[in-house]
Amino acid sequence: MPEENHKTIIQAIGAYGKNLLGFIRRRVKNDADAEDILQDVWYQFSSVINSEPIEQTGAWLYKVARNKILDKHKKHTETLLDDMLPEEDEDNAFDFKSILMTEANTPETEYVRNLFWEQLFIALDELPTEQRQVFIWHELDDIPFSEIAQNTGVNVQTLVSRKRYAVVHLRKRLKQLYEEITQY
Repeated sequence: MPEENHKTIIQAIGAYGKNLLGFIRRRVKNDADAEDILQDVWYQFSSVINSEPIEQTGAWLYKVARNKILDKHKKHTETLLDDMLPEEDEDNAFDFKSILMTEANTPETEYVRNLFWEQLFIALDELPTEQRQVFIWHELDDIPFSEIAQNTGVNVQTLVSRKRYAVVHLRKRLKQLYEEITQY
């Protein structure tokens, strides 16, 4: 690297380093990601400065940083299903929430979401009407047990019991789907 290019890089780091890091930090989730992106920007800067002159260094640096941030966000949305799978807890219960509630919007996650909802409603149809209705009201419609009890005249403990039976059934039925999804 010619001495002139080395000085240009050092001057750019001194002039833009702190503000550029602040710019990146405001647009990513954590400091580690911001530092990685900044390092990529400086690496690209050092590569380009050796091959061609840059007229507006500041504008160039911020543009590259913005592009690196966008690349980071794109990579984040391409998360693999395997990366979203939770560890099974001590009750050996499984949790679809981490799969279904992810921000990733890939064909794989869309397929799993659709498959889950389809299987959930099939399993709900297998339940006795009272259990199915309590589960739907409480979990899907987000109605508190007290309100359900008031509307139906059924004791809260009875409603809780019915929902528990529904949950046990749904876990049993959806466990197979969960295992198929997690065992590629």
